[in-house]
Amino acid sequence: MEIFSNLPLMAGLFAILFAQFIKIPIQYIVTREVEWKLFASTGGMPSSHSAAVTALTTGVAIEHGLDSTLFAVSAMFAVITMYDATGVRFQAGQQALTINKLRNDFNLFVTETKTWQQKKEEEKIEELKTLLGHKPSEVFMGAITGIIIAFVFYAVLI
Repeated sequence: MEIFSNLPLMAGLFAILFAQFIKIPIQYIVTREVEWKLFASTGGMPSSHSAAVTALTTGVAIEHGLDSTLFAVSAMFAVITMYDATGVRFQAGQQALTINKLRNDFNLFVTETKTWQQKKEEEKIEELKTLLGHKPSEVFMGAITGIIIAFVFYAVLI
């Protein structure tokens, strides 16, 4: 199949998988707990978004050159993706933390005034996801991961 011979695409996809997987041992080193759910979650170190777009952009640069229009499009896509990961998505995560705190405080109030504890778990609202975006260091490490993966990918396959 032709799609599997598209090395920038394959490097980008591999970078996502690698960055998602490596979050598990990094988290284990920090907390001494294995959290398999990190493989499918957003946020965390390194940024799989940054790894993917930089691996893709590096692959495009290797195949088409830094002066190509395709590289320019890919580079702008990467910059916007990484900016969004540290900006809007990170702030949404911070906002979710505040909303969860407010909700928890309200729930504590309800517990003290009513019989909140007697409700079934299904009736309680799930917490909003707080790990949406990335810190700049996570995006930077994701970008470095993607660049290295692309160069290794090309060194091995070409």
